[in-house]
Amino acid sequence: MSKALTFALRRNRKMACKSRGFTLVEMVTVVIILGILVLGVSSFLIFGSRIFIDSTSVEQVMSQSRFAIERMTRDIRNAVPNSIRVRSSGNDWQCIEMMPIASSASYILAPVGPLPAANTAIVMQASNSAPLTKDQQLLIYPLRPADVYTSANGTTGKLFSIKEVTNSALTNATNVEFDKTVQFSEMSPRQRYFGVTGAVSYCFEKVTDELAQLNRYTGYGFNNPINQPAPANMGPAVLMAENIVNTIATNNPMAYTPGTLQNNSMVHLNPLFDVQGQALQYHHQVQVINVP
Repeated sequence: MSKALTFALRRNRKMACKSRGFTLVEMVTVVIILGILVLGVSSFLIFGSRIFIDSTSVEQVMSQSRFAIERMTRDIRNAVPNSIRVRSSGNDWQCIEMMPIASSASYILAPVGPLPAANTAIVMQASNSAPLTKDQQLLIYPLRPADVYTSANGTTGKLFSIKEVTNSALTNATNVEFDKTVQFSEMSPRQRYFGVTGAVSYCFEKVTDELAQLNRYTGYGFNNPINQPAPANMGPAVLMAENIVNTIATNNPMAYTPGTLQNNSMVHLNPLFDVQGQALQYHHQVQVINVP
């Protein structure tokens, strides 16, 4: 009986010694395994985060560039014929200016030379979505930018301010009253008129030696037949795109080909964007389909 009790006590002591903890080798092994697991998990998380950040940055630049190109395309296609002009400072900026069409239709009777001057005209009503209003100016047969970006204060020319507009439901015609007696200098072969309110400019402007940005300007004085105003004289700008790396002096982000009797005018957009150290360049052509 005493021998069995002694054996049981020894066995319990051995088991108690074994259950007290683990050896140094076991502890080091566990620490190494945990370190490897933590390193692997953290590397996976960092790699995944970098992929997400890079893809988000690329998508942001892509969306921004597509929006800017699409907005420029719409404004160019809606421009008054022969109103597009491009100006560059050399290294600092390059701008394109156009006159958007606010309304357009055919005129029935207008004081166009050699007809005598008058203070009224009769035109077809424009669409309900883009009607002719008294806040606009009436333009007939522009053949060059100087015909568009000119003063409306004279009595002979191609652009005059509107004083009042009266629509007739019976004849589908619009009576236009000018603020003075005027005479349009040339007749449009298609008897087409344009209602305009102001010019729009897009400017690629250098920010640093490596980067440029695209700005949009509206609401500035456009009655300058000689030159398009510089960006500093156009007032506040709306940022359209960033991360543009064109060298404005040698690699112009845009170019303009005037129209001829056989071909419409063409705007070439070639902005070069930096996307996470990689270059993305557009080669986009916009045809100006409007005719005077």
